[in-house]
Amino acid sequence: MVHLVLGLEQKNSRSKPPGFRLIEANAHSAASLPGNRARPAPSRHFRSCALGPWRTAQLEDMATSRLPPATLTLKQFLRRQQVLQLYRRILQAIRQVPNDSDRRYLKDWAREEFKRNKSVTEEDAIRMMITQGNMQLKELEKTLALARS
Repeated sequence: MVHLVLGLEQKNSRSKPPGFRLIEANAHSAASLPGNRARPAPSRHFRSCALGPWRTAQLEDMATSRLPPATLTLKQFLRRQQVLQLYRRILQAIRQVPNDSDRRYLKDWAREEFKRNKSVTEEDAIRMMITQGNMQLKELEKTLALARS
């Protein structure tokens, strides 16, 4: 049976600074390696940290596969923040509506509009919807200001 054992012996090469290397060994011969005692294989996190800059291709592939499949770009992240901020501002404005049934209707309307457009990925469409949402928010705030006076 083959196990991966972390060898803590340093490389003696003068071209590279000392580091750790991964040693593949048989379970019976692990205790016979210099400086090693029979012990369970270290956790994946410890192995990747202890290897330093000399990671094997397998460990590098494993590290890149930990990223979520749909990582947002900076532009997408900023657009998402704009959408979330707009949603919060709309809900804050809706809380100021005095009539309970109107407040509930507006809250449901806002929630459904954002849910309906959740899967939109085209940049121009998202920007247009943010602009429309800001205009509707301003209109709601003007209506609330008139109702208060």
